[in-house]
Amino acid sequence: MSKYILTLYVTGTSPRTKIAIENLNRICSQELEGRYELEIVDVLEDPQRAEDEKILATPTLIKQLPPPLRRVIGDLSDKDKVLLGLEVRPVPSPRSSAQPEAT
Repeated sequence: MSKYILTLYVTGTSPRTKIAIENLNRICSQELEGRYELEIVDVLEDPQRAEDEKILATPTLIKQLPPPLRRVIGDLSDKDKVLLGLEVRPVPSPRSSAQPEAT
């Protein structure tokens, strides 16, 4: 199993920050238990790091490992979109509408 290295960029202790942290902690404990490291970076306290990572909006979650690097922006309230965005779950394949040929 891969270990996920995650960084959540937030702005201070705003209500949106608190919601994003709560949502991410819940998702990680349910889906990645024992398989993740999470760092929370306040862009007000470390603006250079935010600039280096090209953080344009907060909250922004970055999956550093396993590759590829992925970003999810927002309060992380939609668990399925977060997992899909981080490629934690495989993308469901579309159902084929083709019917088998009769012989």
